Amino acid sequence: MEDGRPIRGLLLSGGAVFVGVLVGVVLSLGSDVLLRMAGVRPPLGSRAAGELLLAATAYRTLYGVAGGYATAMLAPRRPMLHALLLGFLGLWANVAGLLATWNKGPQFGPHWYPIALIVLAMPAAWLGGWLFLCRAANNPA
Repeated sequence: MEDGRPIRGLLLSGGAVFVGVLVGVVLSLGSDVLLRMAGVRPPLGSRAAGELLLAATAYRTLYGVAGGYATAMLAPRRPMLHALLLGFLGLWANVAGLLATWNKGPQFGPHWYPIALIVLAMPAAWLGGWLFLCRAANNPA
């Protein structure tokens, strides 16, 4: 550890995953805010229609793909492992959300919504990592 490479590698790996988290969170919350401002989504604390939750599931999954791509792109090595770590963190964040809101009232929507987010977290991150690897294979440095 005299040359600092292991610590540097850990910092780069952690930073890559952190950027992936930021991509997903900022895009998701930003979309929610913009849709509320546009009057498409109901105010906080109000129940959203099933169609709106389906749309939210779609854009959150798309943002999960973008986060997985960003994480893989920034990973110092083993980009797919980093993308899958992001997916694992997303999976557990969604499990925590499910546990915190289960049967807490209609404002939290139907049970399928958090379950869908849990099911889609890993595949979205994997797809982002895979897309990065495909692009990197077609554009060798």
